[in-house]
Amino acid sequence: MTLRQEIVGSAMQMAVVSLQPGQSVYCEAGKFLFKTTNVTMETRLGGPSGGRQPQGGGGGAGMGGMLRQAMGTAMQVGQRALAGESLAFQYFGARGGEGTVGFAGVLPGEMRALELDGTRGWFAEKDAFVAAESTVDFGIAFQGGRTGMKGGEGFVLEKFTGRGTVIIAGAGNFIDLDPADFGGRIEVDTGCVVAFEDGIRYGVQRVGGLDRQGMMNAVFGGEGLSLATLEGSGRVILQSLTIESLAGALRKAQGGDKQGPTGGLFSTDAG
Repeated sequence: MTLRQEIVGSAMQMAVVSLQPGQSVYCEAGKFLFKTTNVTMETRLGGPSGGRQPQGGGGGAGMGGMLRQAMGTAMQVGQRALAGESLAFQYFGARGGEGTVGFAGVLPGEMRALELDGTRGWFAEKDAFVAAESTVDFGIAFQGGRTGMKGGEGFVLEKFTGRGTVIIAGAGNFIDLDPADFGGRIEVDTGCVVAFEDGIRYGVQRVGGLDRQGMMNAVFGGEGLSLATLEGSGRVILQSLTIESLAGALRKAQGGDKQGPTGGLFSTDAG
């Protein structure tokens, strides 16, 4: 049964989901907006991949299954804590007929519903996840240490697999690209990546060399020392507004901008 959902609004979009009896969706804590009275809400620590009941009978098998489930949930919560993600999920289901529930992201911008068919997963930047069907598994993917240290945002990724609908959000406007249309590789600001299909190779590279022009790019270019690279064939979603640029604009409006004229390597974060 396909999840019925509609993304509404412009500057700050929301997703309005119509739930049929037997359907269930979950969201990250803080992304829920509203629901009809016949929609139940339950908060759990485990996601769908860690929350399935084991099959089989017998007391020993049942106890072992419960222990494995508890260990899986603990590992999942630990990964999310290490990644700085919300520790809990909220689950919603309809009783006695069709129900409605609304979700939104936390920044002004667009939302997108991705349909997973079980053959190809998606990766998304940290905090992009809004909600998904209970048939979609949510996981945390850690990039290699070198990529993470160089890329900042690139260290922790959200991973979605299985079948069903997953809803993501970003800042500003979205653009869909395929690196295959641009010679197989694109380079973007590390904060502009929202999501990409499994099979796209994601990495981080230094901006220029350690020469005069490379240092000019790092100090005055506003990108720091690194760019994200996306290679291969598949869908890539980028956003027009980065969290860093939004935070900088807010600091400047409040008279607390400490970036000065460089906006690059010598930028400082308030708090």
